[in-house]
Amino acid sequence: MLEKDGLRVLSVYEGFFSGGARMLHSDAVIGLHRSGQRHSVLSIHGEVHREATRQRMEDDACYARLTAAGVPVASLDRSPNLTSSQDLSRGPDFTAAELDATARLAAGADILLSLKEQPLGLLSQAVPAHRPVVVCLHRSDPENQGPALDDLLAAVADGRVAACVCCAESTRDAYRDAGVPAGLMRVIPNGVDLLRFRPDPVRRAQLRASLRIPAGAPVIVFAARYAAMKNVPLFLRAARAYLRREPRARLLLCGAGMTADNPGLLADIAAAFADRPRLAGRLKLLGVRLDMENVYAAADVVSLTSANGEAAPLCLIEGMMCGAVPVATDVGDCVPIVAGHGFITPPDPESIAAAWSEAVARRTELAPSLTRSRERFSRTRMVASYATLLDAVHRDAAARVALH
Repeated sequence: MLEKDGLRVLSVYEGFFSGGARMLHSDAVIGLHRSGQRHSVLSIHGEVHREATRQRMEDDACYARLTAAGVPVASLDRSPNLTSSQDLSRGPDFTAAELDATARLAAGADILLSLKEQPLGLLSQAVPAHRPVVVCLHRSDPENQGPALDDLLAAVADGRVAACVCCAESTRDAYRDAGVPAGLMRVIPNGVDLLRFRPDPVRRAQLRASLRIPAGAPVIVFAARYAAMKNVPLFLRAARAYLRREPRARLLLCGAGMTADNPGLLADIAAAFADRPRLAGRLKLLGVRLDMENVYAAADVVSLTSANGEAAPLCLIEGMMCGAVPVATDVGDCVPIVAGHGFITPPDPESIAAAWSEAVARRTELAPSLTRSRERFSRTRMVASYATLLDAVHRDAAARVALH
């Protein structure tokens, strides 16, 4: 591990918006910064509109945590009118001023971290090819990343990419199949702050009281942004089936777009509960929450119904560490994450509802296995692995410079 004033690292984000990859990466940056490396962050966008939600950088929880930890954060303040992932990621029209600002920040760093492949379009234009870039990959569907995959493969071919951090085995396998050399990829599993995410009966009681949920009522939490990959309609169909059989149950929906202001979500709810609209009254739309440790502590089950794209879903790990039993579809690395702790289901509403019932009934029985797995999902372990990799990349880059 390099001492203070040693390794300088610049992370580049598309923008600050709700999502597990940004929370995970920001956590890693804060841990590395506190351990002695000097980290900073550049955001391409200062504001984005996604999942029916306007998300300003200054309002974002990751931005607040980074700056509070002393990590400098800058932004190119690109237009907030871009709404699709493809538009956010592709930047052939970066201005001379934007390229110059990026180049100046990159010149002060020994290593660049690209949060996912989307910032590579900017970095390939603004940063000299000899500056090592580590790309942090957090999905298992590179083919759905639009032109960003082409940017990654081009950067690899040009020798710009020194390493790729994959948060899951499924990520490594998918990107290897897409053409990224296996030798460039290193799997560093996701980890969370175990002091923050832990079972807590006081938090459980307080959150339930604040939402007027009876102490003994089964609670299912669905923490996801309103995006097609999350398969919200499937979750809602399972919710209808579950609420019919569990008259006291409540379901909490958290994340960007999970609010009554989102007409798409309201239409999905209306469709799922068309024949039983009164059941929908037991859904609670909480939107983006800054206290997810309280929400998970109040829950009996944390559920994921994604159809594709997931790698090592942070919601499952955070929920498990707070004592919620995970129930997920078979996507990404969900099977090894959930194994021994919860249930994997087919993408069928009745099967999911049945698994929720079983998870609630067996929560006490499964609690010891969740406790035993805590160290496996530790943020400390994850940060140490990142530090080791970055130090190695820096040493290799310095050796190459010395040879020339």
